[in-house]
Amino acid sequence: MSRLRYLTSKLAQEIDEELMNSSGAFSLDQLMELAGLACAQTLATVYDREKFRKVLVCCGPGNQGGDGLVAARHLAMFGYEPTVYMPKPGSKDIYQRLQQQCTNCAIPTISTNEELKRQLLPDKSDCILDAIFGFSFKPPVRAPFDEVLPLLNNSKLPIVSVDIPSGWDVEKGPVELKTNEGTTVGDGLNADVLISLTAPKEGVMSFRGRHFLGGRFVPKILAEKYALNLPDYPGFAQIVELPSNSAL
Repeated sequence: MSRLRYLTSKLAQEIDEELMNSSGAFSLDQLMELAGLACAQTLATVYDREKFRKVLVCCGPGNQGGDGLVAARHLAMFGYEPTVYMPKPGSKDIYQRLQQQCTNCAIPTISTNEELKRQLLPDKSDCILDAIFGFSFKPPVRAPFDEVLPLLNNSKLPIVSVDIPSGWDVEKGPVELKTNEGTTVGDGLNADVLISLTAPKEGVMSFRGRHFLGGRFVPKILAEKYALNLPDYPGFAQIVELPSNSAL
């Protein structure tokens, strides 16, 4: 089989748009539901709920955050105890509905960095789902996330990142991050596990942790048009584990 294709930010955006036009005919709600389910399945595959029951789901204000909210709901249904950290909720109706769904599942939401610091204590969280920045992220890192990324790294909790570790350059991988004021805040999250959506991005070619793909919703016509060379998914799973980069 040909080698799996890694996408630039521009190409990833183009494929996303095609998924929502006549080539895919998906709504944004559908794609978020499928992506969020894949994220929840990945975390549950790697981190058993008996040892990692308390999951801190960190959500940004864009589509990535929506995926995180869906994942939090599914994790709760799987028997985990998620808490959502969402300092800047999306203003669109879809985000408000997703957040309400989490509330209906008795999933608590926190929004301040002080609450986040308390939630990162060992007795409060066992692992982190990073759904902060997606493939459209462009530096610099703005508040409050300039403080959030170092806090998550310093917690030493296992991190599962969605699509790309937050703060990484989508095409170059980990690079030195600066704030609007020019302060350096590291080079993005040190994720242990990655769940790429649709197809992996060029920036994660250097990723050395466990790497999964969640894109079982991509129509064959699009996979062939963009020569994605997607692997087969096992059974009825929404995810497939990719070989480690050291094995490629």
